[in-house]
Amino acid sequence: GNISVKSKGNCDIIDITRLTGEFISDAGFDEGQILIFVAGSTAALTTIEYEPGLLKDYPNFFEKIIPATGIFEHNNTWHDGNGHSHVRASLQGPSITVPFKHGELLLGTWQQIILIDFDNRPRKRDIVLQIMGKKRSNN
Repeated sequence: GNISVKSKGNCDIIDITRLTGEFISDAGFDEGQILIFVAGSTAALTTIEYEPGLLKDYPNFFEKIIPATGIFEHNNTWHDGNGHSHVRASLQGPSITVPFKHGELLLGTWQQIILIDFDNRPRKRDIVLQIMGKKRSNN
């Protein structure tokens, strides 16, 4: 299945934990794992504590290691100014897999699933969700 979110771009971080949990519930699964994959080369997925400090720290980290003002051959080719976005997204990665049991994601207390949009403009992001597991019994 799919879910979609709208981002502001520029390291916008969106908590998709609730949407992922609802997908599992709606699909009627009891236990297994869910693959979460963002389609697109300038966004990525991971888990983080979704709190105001880290929502600043995480983008600041990427700005230090892959500055938006850096020189990127991608920009020379396409002239769209998002070379840094592609490099950041490839470093982070487009997918994660999360286990669940009794229909509940097995995340830590302070751990949420996030999409981070590294592109330099707002985007609609399509996220593919695939479940492997055992359906709820009808007993």
